Amino acid sequence: MANFIQVIDWLDALVSKLTPQQRRKLLRDVATRLRQQQQQNIRQQQNPDGSAFEPRKTPLRAKSGRIKKQMFSRLRTTRYLKTKVTSDTAAVEFDPKARRIARVHHYGLRDRVSKKGPEITYPARQLLGISDASDELVMNLIIEHLAR
Repeated sequence: MANFIQVIDWLDALVSKLTPQQRRKLLRDVATRLRQQQQQNIRQQQNPDGSAFEPRKTPLRAKSGRIKKQMFSRLRTTRYLKTKVTSDTAAVEFDPKARRIARVHHYGLRDRVSKKGPEITYPARQLLGISDASDELVMNLIIEHLAR
């Protein structure tokens, strides 16, 4: 753990010596790759820690068979899952239109299915998050960028 902290401090010192344009390019690459990783997690129906999402509840009168449409198929598109980059920060976040739906599912809050429909408590399904794989990805991207 101490070696990992030393490596992070070393990388911070190297990144701080970059010009703002170089930092922005590096952070844009990092944000794009993190967004791709988050999209892949959502597509595979798993939380950032690797555990599976809680499956959908099937309606009482539903026909038997598989569910043809995956959960959050539109939320994971680049239209709703955005990257935000400045010279000092990089972020992956949901578009304001989709943010409420994502927050309800991410934290497992109560929401209405439709305007006059019943209020339901949704199970928590972490849509965005940082894992050990994300940390490694960021560190490798920084090292790769500095090697150029």
